Amino acid sequence: MSDAAAADAALSVVIADDQTLVRTGFRLILDEAGITVAAEAANGKEAVAAVLQHRPDVVLMDIRMPGMDGLEATRRILASKPGSGCRIIILTTFDLDQYVYTALTAGASGFLLKDTSPEQLVAAVRTVRSGDALLAPSITRRLIERFAPHQPDQFISHAGLSDLTARELQVLRLMARGLNNAELATELTVSTATVKTHVASILAKLQLRDRVQAIVLAYQTGLAGPPPGSPGLGGQ
Repeated sequence: MSDAAAADAALSVVIADDQTLVRTGFRLILDEAGITVAAEAANGKEAVAAVLQHRPDVVLMDIRMPGMDGLEATRRILASKPGSGCRIIILTTFDLDQYVYTALTAGASGFLLKDTSPEQLVAAVRTVRSGDALLAPSITRRLIERFAPHQPDQFISHAGLSDLTARELQVLRLMARGLNNAELATELTVSTATVKTHVASILAKLQLRDRVQAIVLAYQTGLAGPPPGSPGLGGQ
């Protein structure tokens, strides 16, 4: 067995969606990729129980489920010690869904549209398992710009921002524009290794789980705004 295959075999996932066909389809895709599906859940309550029992690496979480929805399930899982190490990917049929933004602020590591390709689904699970956030830059930026605060009196404060260096603040602003590590390296004329060091330092100083939380915080605090030349929220 190759190292990659062994890593996938050790990777466990819980699928939470109230549609049986969605769960079955995702299970087949992950099984084909050699990724273990530890359990399925039809609502948020079952999802929380499955995480506590199986302690998966990743949860594929639908938002709109009967009883306890995916938002509350996400909060409970990330607040629980057994679930604190798992990463949650939100499943949605709408890329600009306010519930998705709320889930990201609650600590989800990214989101996927339900009509994503099998290759994208597998890549997403592997990405968040490795500790990276799942970012579709243009969609994520549009989502956050639409639902994040835009008036100064709505911004929150975060003491950790004062601990960031000028370069780290610059990196955070560029991250909020949706730039990945390679793009950041090009923009700043540094190596990707240097970028990774800056990003790791930002997350540590702000006590954040991943890049998604960093981007959300940049908008919530007013550090980031619409990119220069943006046509405005109404036109996005």
